[in-house]
This record gives sequence, C-alpha cells and structure tokens, in this order.
Amino acid sequence: MTAPDIVIIGSGMGGATLAAALAPTGRAILIVERGERLANTPEARDAGAIFARGHFRPREEWLDGAGQPFNPGNYYYVGGNSKFYGAVLIRYRAEDFRPLRHIGGTTPGWPISYAEMEPFYSAAEALYRVRGCTGEDPTEPPRSQSYAYPPVPDEPDIADFRRRLEAVGLHPASLPLGVDISRWLASGQTPWDAFPDTCGGKMDAETVGLAEALKHPNVTLASGTKAVRLEAGPDGRIAGVEIETAGRREVVRAPLVVLSAGAVQSAALLLGSATAAWPKGLANASDQVGRNFMNHNCSAVLALHPLRRNRSVYEKTLMVNDFYLSGGPNGEPLGNIQLLGKISGPILAAVSSLPRPLAGWIAGRSIDLYAMSEDLPNPESRVTLEGGRIRLDWKRSNWEAHLALVARLKGLLRRAGYPVVLSRPFDRRTPSHQCGTARMGADPAASVVDSYCRSHDHRNLFVVDASVLPTSAAVNPALTVAALALRAAQHIRQTEFAA
Repeated sequence: MTAPDIVIIGSGMGGATLAAALAPTGRAILIVERGERLANTPEARDAGAIFARGHFRPREEWLDGAGQPFNPGNYYYVGGNSKFYGAVLIRYRAEDFRPLRHIGGTTPGWPISYAEMEPFYSAAEALYRVRGCTGEDPTEPPRSQSYAYPPVPDEPDIADFRRRLEAVGLHPASLPLGVDISRWLASGQTPWDAFPDTCGGKMDAETVGLAEALKHPNVTLASGTKAVRLEAGPDGRIAGVEIETAGRREVVRAPLVVLSAGAVQSAALLLGSATAAWPKGLANASDQVGRNFMNHNCSAVLALHPLRRNRSVYEKTLMVNDFYLSGGPNGEPLGNIQLLGKISGPILAAVSSLPRPLAGWIAGRSIDLYAMSEDLPNPESRVTLEGGRIRLDWKRSNWEAHLALVARLKGLLRRAGYPVVLSRPFDRRTPSHQCGTARMGADPAASVVDSYCRSHDHRNLFVVDASVLPTSAAVNPALTVAALALRAAQHIRQTEFAA
C-alpha cells in the first residue's frame, strides 16, 4: 500500500466530512472503515428484520457497568451510524456552548463559542443540503445564512397535529432534515428514522461527505479494514496505524492521523494502544480518554385518540423547543421534543410485549414523539477495556429533568386532544447520540484535544467525531460533528499544509 499523507479512521459524519473538506488539497487520503457498504436488500425496508431480528446490528457484545454482556446498537458500515440516523441536522443552541445550570448540575461550557462555530454550521448545512425553515423556533440561534431548501412537508395528519400544538400555546418548528423525500419514498413507503439508507434518500456521511471526497483521485476508501491500534514514536508523534483486512495485518504510516471511529470505539482504540511509554493509552496523559461518556436521556411518547387515525408514512417533520432552555422548577432546561419516524404495528410489537393486533391498532392511531434531555458529563461515566473487551459504564444523569419534560409533554398532549398518552424510556443498550469520551478543552491536564480537535499529547493526531463534545446538549449532534470537522479541516490546511 502506497504511504498516504493522511489516514482517517472511520467514515461516519466526522471522518467523511473531514475527507470531503481536505480532498481538494490533493494530499493522498486513506479512509479506513471496518464495515462494508450497505447492500440494497429487502431487509432494508423490513421493519421486522430491523427491529425484531436485528438484521443490521453488529455481532458483538460489550460489557455494561455491572460486567454483564449486551449487544450494542452501534453500526459498522461505510457511513457509520449515520446510515441509520433520523437525518436531523440541527445546530446546538447558542446557550449550549456556555455553562448552563440544569436540575442535575451545571455544564462546563465549551472552549469555543457559538459565534466561532456559526460559519461552519452554515457550511455544513450547505454540504448536507439541509431542509428547514427559519423563524419558527424560539430558541433558534443567530445565523448568517438561511436554509437553501424548504422543509420536508408535513403529512396531513401531522399538519393537524401542528395546529393542535399551536392551540395549546406551543411553538412547533420544522425539523432541519437531510432528506430527499421523493427519492426516499420512491424506494419504499416507510419512515427513514432508524431504517438504513440504501437508496441515497438520506444526506448521510456516505451519500454526501464520502461521495464528495471520492470524487477526487487522491482519496481512497479501504472498507472491510479495521484499525487495530495506533503506534506512537519516541518523539510523541503517531508513527503508524496497524490495520487488519481479511485476517492480514500491516502498519500504515502517514504524517497525519485522524481518529473518527465514534465515541466508544475511538476511546477504545486509544486505550488499547497503551505501551510502556504511554501506560494509560495514547492521547491520555490527562487520564480523560474514555471518561465523561454521555448518552441522551430519551423516551418514546405515543399520543392517540381512539377514533382518530394517523395515516402518515414518515411523520418526522417537526420539533418543539419551548422547554429547551427553561421549564424546570427553578427555570432549568428540560430538553427537546421531536417527532419519531412513524411507528408501525410491526415496530411497536418488536419493541414491546404487546400482541401484534393490539400493537397495530395503537400504531394506526398514534402520534409518535421523542423526548430528549441532556446528559451531563461525569468522569466516572466511562469506556474502559476489560480483557480486551469494551466495558461501557454509563452513569445516567439529569434524569429528574427528563421525567419533568415527559410529564409536561403528556399534559400538553392531553390538552391538545389526545386522551391516551403512553411513554417508555429508551434503555441503556440504545445508543442515543453517544459522545464525550475524548473531550475538547483548553487545559491539557483536563482534556484530550484542543478546540481544533488536535490531541494535546500527539501533534499529528486529530480526533474528529462526537467523542470530543464537551457537553451533549439536548439535540441531535450530527450537524455539530460535521461543523467541527470542517473547522478542523480549515485548521489542518492552515497549519499542516501551508506553503
């Protein structure tokens, strides 16, 4: 293998966006991805295969905090977890970058401000062709550019739902989405949320970021190739990446290495690369790698009227942020509310103990919502390795705020004309926007990377994925990861590739 100038480990939102931004430099870029491209098979639109049989889930087990094995809901394909995401591409609110008092504690803030991120948010929205509408959301931060595309339209029963929310004093806003709705529905009458994208209907890391990068002949994708460990030289620089393809191992060397494997796997790779010189793992002089793991507190909330059907196919077009910055007993933030992709009878039966006929009856009448609250960083909430296996000990925080959000939502839904409201929290096995294990910060003693995602310990190592997020906020992180990747790419061009 010809020695590249840059090795990027992972083709998810961070790695693919960074590759797209650096490809025009002409530098030889190798993207290492352990998974293969998703094939367009019948299972891609089969709710039973996805939700009941776990057709696309990895065949591996991690350990939880009690040492019990579980099958994680992370995916290993070209494009990473974004192949299954809900395509919500929303900015963090300006307040999310500052210390913010919650019921469960106060967030530490970021080493950069929203104003510094704003141009990169705009660029990421343009790259991923985000569809949205300004002026509807009371928490929307300042922006220099409007959306280039109109929002994905509400289906008739969701338009009625939007009016009902407005009637009880809420401010429903269009979800910013990376979806080509015509292309998606042409391949099957299903929602896209949690369904794999095999038709290019979602603006995910593969269909946008990676596709843009691979237009350049200097970019190579090595799929089915796992990064096993990183090697650090005596000067502290990353000297090589050991990779494995079809059982064969080799070491790839490059002047610049970018780790974009996701919050759990990036931490595991750094910890698993420990040596006598780096006994705590690489990039870990601060002892912060693997710590501060965050996973949003989430619940599914189903609102139904026994005599009113919901005929929606995709449903997921609006959000409510009235309680994003306030609503707690002393004005604390509670979180975000957004629609789920339409839950069908087979989906509801697969994720509950309901008989299939009853599940079908409920699903035919339900409006399906996703209540999401911020999880706060905790150094004891962490990823570690135990006998070579990943151990994920998630210390859930700020749960009282989430319970308050769900209670407020239930009361408002009843007032809006839905006498039956059901809720169920997502369990610990569900990856709800995992982040935080290689936190960004200005102090090398208390963080893993600087504000440009560069390792404090290894100057030629960048970590560009959700692991660097200092806080989880309470909205989907994909656009923030893409914006950070564009910001890191600009920094790399200015500092590493300057003439």
